[in-house]
Order: sequence, then structure tokens, then C-alpha cells
Amino acid sequence: MVGSLNALVWRAIGLTGVLVSVGLLAGCEALSGNRGATSILEIGSPESPEEAALMAIDKYNADKRARGTLLLANSYFGGESIYLELYEDNVDDRDASVRAAAVRALGNHGLPEHAPLIIARLDDDDERVRIEAARALQRVHSEDAVGPLLDHITEPAIAVVGDLPGEADPQIRTEAASALGQYAQPRVVEGLFRALDDRHLAVNISARQSLRTLTGQDFGQDSAEWLAWYEKAEDPFRGRTAYVYPVFVRGKRLVEFFPFAPPPPNEAASTPVGMSPIRRGGSPTPPPPAPDN
Repeated sequence: MVGSLNALVWRAIGLTGVLVSVGLLAGCEALSGNRGATSILEIGSPESPEEAALMAIDKYNADKRARGTLLLANSYFGGESIYLELYEDNVDDRDASVRAAAVRALGNHGLPEHAPLIIARLDDDDERVRIEAARALQRVHSEDAVGPLLDHITEPAIAVVGDLPGEADPQIRTEAASALGQYAQPRVVEGLFRALDDRHLAVNISARQSLRTLTGQDFGQDSAEWLAWYEKAEDPFRGRTAYVYPVFVRGKRLVEFFPFAPPPPNEAASTPVGMSPIRRGGSPTPPPPAPDN
């Protein structure tokens, strides 16, 4: 695999030389408007795209593999098929920091067919990888993600009582609750009701926002009030609105007020790749008919 990846990256180097002859990764903070161009982590880099690609396959240094993968993940050209193959390989790296960077890259640039790779990392031994997997599933839509996400929004104390899987890290539960806002299913709503009773406020807030998106209702963080409404609702998803994944946003720093300074690396809000648009009434827009052959 390493030999094929070396050939892969040398092809990538030629491609990136054309794509980014003016804007190297050092200026990637200035790029916005595409899915996950800078993601949540801001990084500056003196490396060229060629150097980042070589770092990402350095079999002797995990820190370099992680940094190179992350630099590519946060670049506007990181969705090229050449790089997707690299992420697919690095997502199984023996080093957790490399796996985390590769999962982020698949969230930023991946396609629905990459969902199984991301879903598998929800059960990674390393919390950093699980956090990135939950975030990535906010950006990559797959019905297969529903069950695993539900497994990761329940705190262990409640999970034991209900004979359910549990997730000890509240940040992962928070991100998973947010990702579930894409899926208008009764089991999702019921799982989010449980998350409203989580001991951590961030999880409560995330669950409430997903419930608002799925139902168009807002009963605060009172799970009993939500449940009372739900039991009477003929169609709980009638008021459903479009799910938009959380994005990185910050205000301008002092230097960014000067003329010609690049703007903050704020992301443009969008819906997950692979998700059908939501039309009026809460139902997904059906796909267009296949063209006649």
C-alpha cells in the first residue's frame, strides 16, 4: 500500500502545482465558501502542498503524517480523488492523531460512500478520533449512521439502566446529538429526548436544536413537555426545517481590518453531502427521474 501511495502522491504533487500555484496552504485560512475548507481547527503552515502531501505518507513519522493529512483536509483542493484515496488509507493508521486527521478530511471532502469509514471510527479507542467521526457525520449523510449515532448520545449511567450502549465523553455526545438533526425518524426523536436529560448542558442544547430542526417545535430542554407533545402529534415532522451543519465562525482580528488582509476563515453554512433537500411540509424532495436511455 505504501508503494502505491507514493506513486499516488507524486501524481498529486503535479496536480496541486497547477491548482495552487498562487495560493499555498500557508494562506488556507483565507479560503471559504466550500464544505469544511478550514473546519474547526485553524492552522497556519509554511509547507507547500507538495510538502504536505509527502508528509501525509511519511511512514516513519506519525506527527508528519497527521500534520500533512490535516493540512490537506483543511485546503480547498483537498477533495480531489487523489487525496481521497490518501485519507481512506490514513483512516486506519496505527496512530490516533493520523486517524483523527483522516476522519476530519473525509468529513470535509468525502462523499456518501465514505460514510462507512467514518461510522466505524465512532467506536475508535481514542476520544479524539470519535469526536472527529461525530463531527464528520454532521457533514456526510447516511441512513446507516443513525444507529451508531444513537449509541453515542447516551451517557453510560443511563445506558446501563436501559441496556443501551453508552458514550463517556460529553463532547462526543454533543456532536452526535447535532448530527442526528438530519434524520426524521421516531427513534431519533426518542433518543434526543433522552439526551435532554444528560447531565451536561452542551448535550442538552445540541439535542434541543436537533429537535427544533426535526419538528419545528421548541419546548426548551424539558423532556417531559417534549414527550407530551410528541405523544399527541399526528405528524411530528410536519414542521421540519432543513438541517444545516455547524460551521466555524469568528469575528475579525485587528490585523484583518487592514486593506487587502484576508478575511477570517469562516465557513459557509450548508447541508450535508448526500442529503436530499427538504421541501415545504418537512418531507425530502424526491430525486429527479432517471433520463431515458
